[in-house]
Amino acid sequence: MALAEVDKAPLGWYHVRLAVVTGIGFFTDAYSLFAINLAVIMLGIVYWQDEINKGVMPHNADTAIKVATSAGAIFGQVIFGYLADVLGRKKMYGVELMIIISTTLAQSLCGESATVSIVGVLIFYRVVMGIGVGGDYPLSAVITAEFASTKHRGGIIAAVFAMQGLGQLAASLMALIVVAIYKNKLISVPDVASCTGDCVLAVDKMWRIIIAFGGVPGWFALYYRLTIPETPRYTFDVLYDVEKASVDTRRYRYGKAGNTINPIEQAQVQRHMAKYKTPRPTMLEIFRFYSKKKNFIKLFGTSFSWFFLDLAFYGLSFSSASLLSTMGFDRTGSLYENLKNTATGQIVLICAGAIPGYWMTVFTVDRLGRKPIQIGGFAILTMIFCILGFAWKGLTKIHLLVLYVLAQFFFNFGPNATTFITPAEIFPTRVRSTGHGISAGLGKLGAVIAQVFFAPMIKRGATHDNPTPWIHGVMQIFALFMFLGCLTSLLVPEGKSARLEDLAGEGEDMYELQFRSQFYTGDGRSPRGSTPSGRRGSFGERGVEEYASGRGRGSGRGRGRGMQDVERGKWWKLG
Repeated sequence: MALAEVDKAPLGWYHVRLAVVTGIGFFTDAYSLFAINLAVIMLGIVYWQDEINKGVMPHNADTAIKVATSAGAIFGQVIFGYLADVLGRKKMYGVELMIIISTTLAQSLCGESATVSIVGVLIFYRVVMGIGVGGDYPLSAVITAEFASTKHRGGIIAAVFAMQGLGQLAASLMALIVVAIYKNKLISVPDVASCTGDCVLAVDKMWRIIIAFGGVPGWFALYYRLTIPETPRYTFDVLYDVEKASVDTRRYRYGKAGNTINPIEQAQVQRHMAKYKTPRPTMLEIFRFYSKKKNFIKLFGTSFSWFFLDLAFYGLSFSSASLLSTMGFDRTGSLYENLKNTATGQIVLICAGAIPGYWMTVFTVDRLGRKPIQIGGFAILTMIFCILGFAWKGLTKIHLLVLYVLAQFFFNFGPNATTFITPAEIFPTRVRSTGHGISAGLGKLGAVIAQVFFAPMIKRGATHDNPTPWIHGVMQIFALFMFLGCLTSLLVPEGKSARLEDLAGEGEDMYELQFRSQFYTGDGRSPRGSTPSGRRGSFGERGVEEYASGRGRGSGRGRGRGMQDVERGKWWKLG
């Protein structure tokens, strides 16, 4: 069977290619999201060089620019998730990357005028970019899950998500390189308020280069995304094109050479399959499916686990400035030293906690399981935030640094990775992408709330001596969120070593047609033209009918009742 061929395929270069092509989007996403943190410092120098602001962007403008992408991502995740179920994964894949590439370039070229401020222009482009960033979540996760083998599926999906860590690292490295290139223009300037003339011109070039570079990796992945075949599961479950699904499976594993569709055989199969063909998913069908209690509980578990995670994950970034100070990266002798130390400090923090956490998940998730990693991560993070919240005044800067690095490690060797993996596995093919999009969208809502509400909260009653008087209270709230994340994680099923169809609770008779190329000849009894790799041959006419009705000879259960289910139960009406 073609699905069996995908599920049981050994780990190979086609899996590496899949992870790289889908992961490039997350590399670009993370780069763009992280680069803006460094770019706003430079934007403040260029556009707020006056007596009031003295080269520092106002807090409201800073927050609005950073939140814009997350706000756009909510819409992108839900809309692209739904469209990928209705129109197909292939039709939507690449569209979101084109949005990211074009808006990244547009940001690097924008400016302000007498009627339009730089903040307004950047917010507009970052909201649109966020739609593309959001669309990448359900598409990349679901496509990877539907192409990956059962044994290695969790690790491959985690590797796609781990590209975020490399994107964050690349943003900091690029900032460090650009600062070094313009060293001569910056080293004689004592601070941001003193940057004028050639210094301002250099900084204006710097932020544009940093932002623009984020779109470069996307160009290399765009061709492969636009030419990737439709996933066999979607082609079979929704399009019901058995012959094409079989050929696409072989192309995915062995390449295009010799794997072409025979139009005559395809037409014969389509004619005989017409009576079993299902309509494409509709919004009403999706709503009805997720309205069922057991399906709603799963969706609730995946969505709110992600929501509680992102509240704290994005909230923890508030303390990064204190940690850079702890490591000595706040010592400045010039504007050059200031910018260089900021970029270097971020590199150290990313390499110490985030990247090791990402890749620990990649190598262990298929052995330990999704739920143990997710619940264990939430539990450890609950303890870390309790220490930060209830013992804040007694902690030294070294303590804060250690706790921050541990938190970053267990975010990524924990719920930050597993909340991305699980929604791509536990829902049926016809509604899988929508389920992932809703889960991710609620997560990004948590990110927006963290940046809009909790960032100002920590500064309530701030003084010169104590700029963050409420930070301990916010950490206590985050500890509560991590505990709630533990509870919602209990609602999510374990996906380790299980086929997608088993996790989704889909009936085996849906898959009796598993489009194996050597299935049956015209008499429906004996295989013909088969090879060890299963590259030749196709369904015979009678074989198609017998298999569709549950009488063909193949693996699977319940084949005796397949036709009855089609006529009586209308199994495509999920839930």
